[in-house]
Amino acid sequence: MQGPDPGQAAGRDPAPDPAADPAPGLDVGAPTDAARSRRRAQFLRELNEAKALQERVKPRRARAARMRQQMRMRTFRW
Repeated sequence: MQGPDPGQAAGRDPAPDPAADPAPGLDVGAPTDAARSRRRAQFLRELNEAKALQERVKPRRARAARMRQQMRMRTFRW
């Protein structure tokens, strides 16, 4: 049987690689901005699709919702 690797002392852990170690304050599981933007875009697409479907299925309720939205926009002060 061979002895320990020449780069390692017997019974000691190898030195940690600083390049492989993430920054101490950085959360490894944190999603990136690009991934968040993709998920948000997908959510907004599905939301708009659901609203369009609801307008087709329940036109009276959709008309009332449009009227309420218009009233809100009229009374909103810039």
